[in-house]
Amino acid sequence: MAALLSINLFAAGPAQAATSCSGTITHSQPVYIIGRSTVIGELVIYYNSSNGGTNSACLYHRGASYGVYAGTEVTIYRCSQRSGEGQGCDATISDTDFGHYAYHAGPVGVTGTANYCVAATGWIVWEHPNPDVGKVTMPVHTNTQGC
Repeated sequence: MAALLSINLFAAGPAQAATSCSGTITHSQPVYIIGRSTVIGELVIYYNSSNGGTNSACLYHRGASYGVYAGTEVTIYRCSQRSGEGQGCDATISDTDFGHYAYHAGPVGVTGTANYCVAATGWIVWEHPNPDVGKVTMPVHTNTQGC
């Protein structure tokens, strides 16, 4: 289900509503250290039916990154497409959270998503000093999209 995210922003809107990382999980995807099987995060997309459909996303620190402050970002997009899992996303509305977090970035959310595709991206700047875990000095990211 994971695919490279191709996003054409037509109009970025402000944060849509107060959201939480709760509801029905519609997608969950691990974030790996590049070239390794070590999981350091998890991108999760949630859905609930309020406000014409609300999707929210959080990027959780997992494994060795749990409790470690690192640059962490999550963005969610409402796409103009109404079908086409794994296809490109022409984003019409988005919401982003970035900071130095120890446990998760988000929640971020978009409303009016009933019958629309959504996409999300997330990354962690990982610089773990233990060579057995992996030292990465660039963003470790994951992209997802789906309907």
